[in-house]
Amino acid sequence: MNAESEHFMRISEIGQANLQITKGGSRPRILIVDDSPTIRYSLRKDLEQMGAIVSEATNGNEGLRMVESLELDLIITDVEMPEMDGFAFCAEIKRHPVKNSIPVVILSSREKEEDIEFAFKVGASNYITKSNARDNIRTRVKEILEKRSLLNGRTVLVVDDSPSIRNLIDKALTKAGFQVILAENGREALDLLGKYSPDMVVSDLHMPVLDGLGLCKIVHSNKEFSQIPFIIMSSDDDRAKMRQLLEYGASAYLVKPFNIDQLVITAERFLSDHFNRVLRERKHLESEQQMLIASISSLVLALEARDQYTSGHSESVATLSVNIAREMNMDEGRIARAKMAGKLHDIGKIGIRDDILLKPGPLNDEEMTIIKLHPSIGADILSPIQSLADIIPAIRSHHERIDGKGYPEGLKGEQIPLLARMVAVADTYDALTSDRPYRKGFSKEDALAIIEKAKGTQLCPECVRIFLKALEKDKL
Repeated sequence: MNAESEHFMRISEIGQANLQITKGGSRPRILIVDDSPTIRYSLRKDLEQMGAIVSEATNGNEGLRMVESLELDLIITDVEMPEMDGFAFCAEIKRHPVKNSIPVVILSSREKEEDIEFAFKVGASNYITKSNARDNIRTRVKEILEKRSLLNGRTVLVVDDSPSIRNLIDKALTKAGFQVILAENGREALDLLGKYSPDMVVSDLHMPVLDGLGLCKIVHSNKEFSQIPFIIMSSDDDRAKMRQLLEYGASAYLVKPFNIDQLVITAERFLSDHFNRVLRERKHLESEQQMLIASISSLVLALEARDQYTSGHSESVATLSVNIAREMNMDEGRIARAKMAGKLHDIGKIGIRDDILLKPGPLNDEEMTIIKLHPSIGADILSPIQSLADIIPAIRSHHERIDGKGYPEGLKGEQIPLLARMVAVADTYDALTSDRPYRKGFSKEDALAIIEKAKGTQLCPECVRIFLKALEKDKL
């Protein structure tokens, strides 16, 4: 075994990292092109441990045949190989009309600056010297796949009154993996903007009907589109104009004539930064949401710990509400909100005195007046939490009745939020079938008979129908 092969055998000893970062969470597909069986084996082992699906070729010609037949997310190639070397192989990939957007990493023992420069000239996305592979390859592969996952298929709206420039930019961005929409002027662009919701706008400055400045001002005054990166192109190199456009929300200003690769790199950088920022914000919000849910769950547990007879009630109502939502074919986001509403519907009982909440018998009129405060108390407890704003009406209204005789506001029919009507059915069923200090729980059959009788007066007929349908399918 030579020194180079021994070096690659050591690569696989490094700690693992999951590479399941392509769109939809699927495993990335990587082609290794190298004439050394030992290096191919070591790379394969390392990449498979990271979660990739790996194919192998021994030279550039074989690699090209495999590229034609495989769907790939990344190619890693050596330079010095028989039949076709890595530089020629990479150049052929970049000339391919369909496969040219696949990123190519050149992995070579050559460390001269001219070799590295030539690799990028033929279209390589990255160049890793084999002496640095142990430290860099895992990180580089992960970064390239993340970037490809973020950017591949993203939509760019190109606005220019010159057909030749539109065509040039269209070809370059399409080759880089973007979907491209074309417009001749700002007015046409506005129509396409609402129809396609692009991820980026690239616009000329001087155009008839509506110019780039006017388009930029309109786009960034619209809340729906204000965060979209906006690149301006112009032969005008006036710094005052550049500053004005940046003030109106432009992300970059490219002075014509420019190298088309400059535009592609600029588009990739701004979109990558934009989506990385969005992902960070989403992860931050998800983390906050999880902490919030954990804190609220603790409150629910504290509430139910006060009364052994209601222990698990909120969780049961959450489960029933979710199954009703699924039977209604709600999307996953609304199903998650139904679960949260079910879990929190009685949170206001934290504010009810123990002598009333835990009374082992029916409540008198005064006590009933106090217990009826719990929906409003719950809504007030949750009102400072902005992320729960859409479920607070369900918390406040889950004891309203279809006939208008409920509380706290006496809402009637469809005045009651749908989520509240769903939770009301789930709450009623679980309350009927659970033991209480003053009675045993009803059987399933008796509980359903009571619910059927309450349909149209206390409970929403449609929600009851959906509940019964889910029950028949053994979802509940």
